[in-house]
Amino acid sequence: MEDTAIIELYFSRDETALEKTAEKYGGYCYSIAFNVLGSEEDSEETVNDTYLETWNSIPPHRPMVFSAFIGKITRRLAISKWRKRTAVKRGGNEYALSLEELSECVADKSNTEKKLEEKEAVAVINQFIKELPEIQRSVFICRYWYTDPIASISKQFRFSESKVRSMLMRTRQRLKQRLTEEGLL
Repeated sequence: MEDTAIIELYFSRDETALEKTAEKYGGYCYSIAFNVLGSEEDSEETVNDTYLETWNSIPPHRPMVFSAFIGKITRRLAISKWRKRTAVKRGGNEYALSLEELSECVADKSNTEKKLEEKEAVAVINQFIKELPEIQRSVFICRYWYTDPIASISKQFRFSESKVRSMLMRTRQRLKQRLTEEGLL
């Protein structure tokens, strides 16, 4: 079923919309949640929460790209659940590892708030990502948006894990340089 038809089901408050969303995007949402949480049970719960939030968000929202819309909801819910779960104990899942890798490129929160608004930093990072060659951009997004494991990325792109690590390290270094040039670090 086309995304526009699924969205129309939401607008008509037809519960079939949830079934069609689960059929088409269940695996996609689960993958996002699992890469952040590393737990089947928490990931399934997050996917179900995604369906509920999607139901409550459409209407009034009419997403232009439905997959991105529900992917963003899933990611936000998974990160929120991860933060709650790790408030007491810190875990070593893919989300934590990817954040640690990016930490060298991002200033601490209080410093960033003093230097400029978050929108400016997001704009610079988005522009940086747009300027990357397609393969580097895809690898970067897989790792730092979808929090895919290095092994999964290397398999997907048919690169060695060493090549993926090296590509990510060079991209992070370039991002750090760009942020420094823009006065964000």
